[in-house]
Amino acid sequence: MATRSSIEWTDMTWNPVTGCTKVSAGCKNCYAERMALRLRAMGQERYARGFSLTLHWDLVSLPYSWSKPRRVFINSMSDLFHPEVPDEFIYAVFETMSECPAHQFQLLTKRSARLRKMGPSLPWTLNIWAGVSVETEEVIGRLDDLREVPASVRFLSCEPLIGPLDRLNLSNIDWVIVGGESGPGARPMEKPWVDSILRQCRVSNVPFFFKQWGGRHKARGGRLLNGTTFDEMPSPRARQRSPI
Repeated sequence: MATRSSIEWTDMTWNPVTGCTKVSAGCKNCYAERMALRLRAMGQERYARGFSLTLHWDLVSLPYSWSKPRRVFINSMSDLFHPEVPDEFIYAVFETMSECPAHQFQLLTKRSARLRKMGPSLPWTLNIWAGVSVETEEVIGRLDDLREVPASVRFLSCEPLIGPLDRLNLSNIDWVIVGGESGPGARPMEKPWVDSILRQCRVSNVPFFFKQWGGRHKARGGRLLNGTTFDEMPSPRARQRSPI
């Protein structure tokens, strides 16, 4: 369950957990849910339960077998901090990541409260990045949780961006990704919303990555923003660990 990825900001995905449940507005047209149901229909054994949350213990050690350094998006088909994922499983995944320093692991969650709670007890080696999804102002508090996590890179994913985010606090945030929703029923992303986030990144000196305009056929919209492709990446740095 590790595959090369067409996601522009990573090299591959690794899914020791599959399946999830909706938690906020950004989940409405979840691409992972559509993909999981399609894979079940194709007879893929790991998706026999469709999009019900499933732990794949045999995949936790998979990164040890990778010799070439790569950038890895963890759980593109789930959320590692979902409440049904046991603490012991999360610790096992982190142990693997911390022992594979050749790779950069990009962890993205919508369950920021659990990330914050467990953060002090996890081994945040320099190669483990932590991110939260913020698609509307209603969930902007996830950024406050992220700031408490001692990851070498703290990043914000505004995808799918379905509303304006004009009051972002980007202090101690190292990277911002912006993208529109894609696929059936995709909700439109307005250009002023994107321009506003770009301006805020420039003021705060935060690298900005524009992934896509989205739409039902995302290739038609492309990735250009104001005639430019924004592929900026962050630089990992050591963090002060808070006491448990």
